[in-house]
Amino acid sequence: MKIPACPFTITDWSEVAPTVHEGEIGSATWRTVNIGDLRVRMVEYSAGYLADHWCDRGHVLLVLEGELETELQDGRKFKLKPGMSYQVSDFGDAAHRSFTRTGVKLFIVD
Repeated sequence: MKIPACPFTITDWSEVAPTVHEGEIGSATWRTVNIGDLRVRMVEYSAGYLADHWCDRGHVLLVLEGELETELQDGRKFKLKPGMSYQVSDFGDAAHRSFTRTGVKLFIVD
């Protein structure tokens, strides 16, 4: 990931229009700011959310509220709580997908 040239910018996430993305179970609400090829998002997964795909895209993900379970396609599983993050590169490890029992709020840069 390379941050493209851009001016200093402040984002008021409450003013960014949400989009809803259905999962295999539940839904994800994204508030997205695109800067060239860089995508910065505030994401909320509903309780019981399970992603509908395995993802190979690189991310920097920070859990703000709730608890996230990340499963890698090779079977490894990780629980992240508020203040925890993960970093993965494009095609850098086994593909991953998200699940949350409780619901979760995330800040993601990819």
